[in-house]
Amino acid sequence: MSAPAGPAPLVTRPVLHTAAAAGLCALWAAAVWTAVHLRADPHLHDVALFVHLASLLVGFGAVLTVDWLGLLWLTGRRELPEVLRTAGAVHLPVWLGLAGLVGTGVLLHPDPGSPLTRVKLGLVLLVALNGLHARTLQPRMEAVAAGRTPASRALTVRCAVTVLLSQLGWWGATVIGFLNSRR
Repeated sequence: MSAPAGPAPLVTRPVLHTAAAAGLCALWAAAVWTAVHLRADPHLHDVALFVHLASLLVGFGAVLTVDWLGLLWLTGRRELPEVLRTAGAVHLPVWLGLAGLVGTGVLLHPDPGSPLTRVKLGLVLLVALNGLHARTLQPRMEAVAAGRTPASRALTVRCAVTVLLSQLGWWGATVIGFLNSRR
């Protein structure tokens, strides 16, 4: 005889993930609105630019580390537990870097009328939502690493697409930021 199931949770994981995605979209929209309506003085702009670049190093550097190890795992050159340990270790720097980029980007006078800037803003939102999606994959990947479930082709494809979107978003936003700075 099996133990009776406990009460159903009041909030399910999909509801939490949807709420987190909605929260990220709201924060992104607030940052875009603020950037359009706020004008930083030249000194604050310079400080924001330095912190922006430092945030890029922290966040994107951590992302590159995890994505590189993920690629090595996909090609059979690293073990999954190593990738998951690294992802867990750099989770905070990734999000701090992204938050720093968004927070300081507000002070860098982005031109919302520029098509490139619009693409960059979309890529920043893509990076954030993709990062949230990557967190939803983690429990499944931990189950595979622990041998509780086999690695499925669908899960492997989801991981590969997540890495590709991550790289597209981070590199795309970085290149556009560089191009916009040259104007």
